[in-house]
Amino acid sequence: MSIIDLRVEQWKFNRDRTLESVKRIAEMADPQAALSWQPGTGRAHVGWQLMHIAITEERFAMMNPGFASSLPPETLSRYGKGSEPDDDVPSLDEIRQTLEHTRANLLAMAEQFSEADLSGVPEVFRERGWTVGLALQIVAWHEPHHQGQAHLTLNLWEASHGK
Repeated sequence: MSIIDLRVEQWKFNRDRTLESVKRIAEMADPQAALSWQPGTGRAHVGWQLMHIAITEERFAMMNPGFASSLPPETLSRYGKGSEPDDDVPSLDEIRQTLEHTRANLLAMAEQFSEADLSGVPEVFRERGWTVGLALQIVAWHEPHHQGQAHLTLNLWEASHGK
C-alpha cells in the first residue's frame, strides 16, 4: 500500500469519528444549541470546528493544479485558518453537505499524485515550503485535532446543561 493510500485510509477513519459526533449532535433535543455553545468568550463553537475541518480540506484540495473551489469565498474565509468564530452558526445540514463536498475534492486531489510526487512542493504551499508528502500528513493530523476540540466542547456543553 502506498503512502498516499495510507493517508486516504487514515482520512476515512478520521471522518468516521467526525460523523459520529455529527450523529450525536443530531440526536440531541436542541442540536443548534449544542453547535453554537462556546466554552468561553471568543472560543470556537462546535459548528465552527466542524466547518473548519471541511474548509481546510478544501484548501488542501487546491494542491491539485487547476482546482478552483465552488464554495463561496465568504465561507472559505469564515472558517479558514486564522478566522474567528462568529454568532452565525451553521446548521447540521450545512455541516454535513460541506464535509461531504470538500472530502470529495480532497480525494480527487490525492488521486492526482503518485509516490514520485511526495517530495515536490505544490504552488499553493510554495511559500510555506510544504511538500506534497508533508501536506498529506498535515491533513491526516488536522481533522482529529479539531474533531477532538469539537468533542471536548460538546462534552463541556453537556456537562454545563446537566446532561
